[in-house]
Amino acid sequence: MIYITGDTHGDISRFRDSITRKLKRDDLLIVCGDFGFIWDGSRAEINVLKKLSELRYTIAFIDGCHENFDLLSQYPEISWNGGIAGRISDNIIHLKRGQIYTIEGKKFFTFGGGQSPDIDIRRETNTWFEQEQPTKEEVEEGLRNITLNEGIIDYIITHEPPQSLKKCLDLDIYDHLETDGFFEQILTDCVYSKWFFGKCHINKIIPPKFYALFDNVIRLETD
Repeated sequence: MIYITGDTHGDISRFRDSITRKLKRDDLLIVCGDFGFIWDGSRAEINVLKKLSELRYTIAFIDGCHENFDLLSQYPEISWNGGIAGRISDNIIHLKRGQIYTIEGKKFFTFGGGQSPDIDIRRETNTWFEQEQPTKEEVEEGLRNITLNEGIIDYIITHEPPQSLKKCLDLDIYDHLETDGFFEQILTDCVYSKWFFGKCHINKIIPPKFYALFDNVIRLETD
């Protein structure tokens, strides 16, 4: 089974709630950015990652805005379900930007990154990383993979929502990201069933296909 949740921000309680405690060996939990368990490399953090690595199911996350990208870049890249991923441990996978993974017969397009709402404060405290913002090269990689799949994707997993949804989500519509035009192109040119994103810290369904996720853990019906 495949499950999806929103930003975890290093909070292990998400992996101890009534749903995640029941996940089995072959299950997968996807996190829509701001995983947050790879932040300072401290002994406490290493111990928490060890506990997560002992879970019987797989955790796969896209990066968000609040990540330590210097630490993330140190993990090896692997081929995983048809795409390139970062291997944190045997059961913890970093889903890279612009990749398409085939899981349980369904295609998942993933694109992490975004812009921190607290960017000024984090710059002052040296906890901001330029790599949080997607690049033109990463967008081009996404376009190539979408083209190879003829624009047909089952599910889209991003951290940022499409630009056209930001106003109704009370996000700053004047922020400009490399992904803005790209996501709007996906909206019009691609065939997909559902689009999931984190960032907003709300649980909200926006008909017909959009799901803002925070602390809800939902099961994805792939049959």
